[in-house]
Amino acid sequence: MKVFRLILFILHLGMLILLLGVLMNSIVPPKVFPWFNLLSLGFPVLISIYVLLTFFWIISWKKRAFVFLLFGVLFFKPIIRWVSYSSKKDQEANLKIVSLNAKGGKFGVDQIQDYLDRQNADIVFLQEPSIPDFKLKNLSGKSNMPVLSFYSKYEVVNHKNLFEGLENKDITAQCEVIDLNIRGKIYRCINVHLESFGIVKDMVKLNGNKDEDETKTKNVLRKLLNNFKNHQDQIDIIKKEIEDSPYPVFVVGDFNSVPNSYEYYKVSDHLKDAFVEVGRGSGTSFHDFKFPLRIDYIFTSESIQPISYKVDRDVRISDHFPVIATFKLAD
Repeated sequence: MKVFRLILFILHLGMLILLLGVLMNSIVPPKVFPWFNLLSLGFPVLISIYVLLTFFWIISWKKRAFVFLLFGVLFFKPIIRWVSYSSKKDQEANLKIVSLNAKGGKFGVDQIQDYLDRQNADIVFLQEPSIPDFKLKNLSGKSNMPVLSFYSKYEVVNHKNLFEGLENKDITAQCEVIDLNIRGKIYRCINVHLESFGIVKDMVKLNGNKDEDETKTKNVLRKLLNNFKNHQDQIDIIKKEIEDSPYPVFVVGDFNSVPNSYEYYKVSDHLKDAFVEVGRGSGTSFHDFKFPLRIDYIFTSESIQPISYKVDRDVRISDHFPVIATFKLAD
């Protein structure tokens, strides 16, 4: 029994070290050490093992349980970025936003259009929309650049391609800035699609052949680590745009990045994550893999009050679930 507990203790220490590595994403950029960002992908598994082992020490009446509980406090905020149970807001919302990666309409253009029309949203952020543009009821807008479309009930007073000067970028890396006049006040909307990893299920499916599986693993790791570094350049540009904005901002879209990643820490600094504020349950938004992945977000300035947040898992109109949020804007 002593040997078994020693093994569990070493495993627990290992989980703690790896989880602390996840937290390092807040200060260590991928170009310095991209492996911390890789750990953020495994956070749900790492924290699950950590919690189970902590409970084991508690029921075993071991003093080490207290130490692991104290360290566990560090991971409270990282946990609620994945799974949140916020209290409901009593205020009435006056703005509704829908964000969806439409997967190029491969799940059905008509189904996507019907769904968006039924939502009666004030603003719709689309990533990977189909061609031609959607024609949404009561909304005007179009695709101004590859991979992104933006629709709104409100007047567009300005827009620009934020990544226009970014050198050697992949076509999937796109970001548009749109200034809207919403009831007499200007808000800056930033529609985001960070560079895709280009990883499909066949690339991560192992077949038992040692050489082939090793090659697949190395190729996937290479793609992940390279993209983390590319994301650093892209997210730094977005971060500067947020800091320089004279208006309150909505930062919305497919970040191809999970909570507690460098990308998440960078963009959420001084912004509200609407899911953390008012979401309930799991924030997982990408369902093409069995592994939980939350990569679609709605961030806002502190002055914007989130009222509700929903990942709509009742529909399968893309490999992403639609994300729906409502807000209270000051009159």
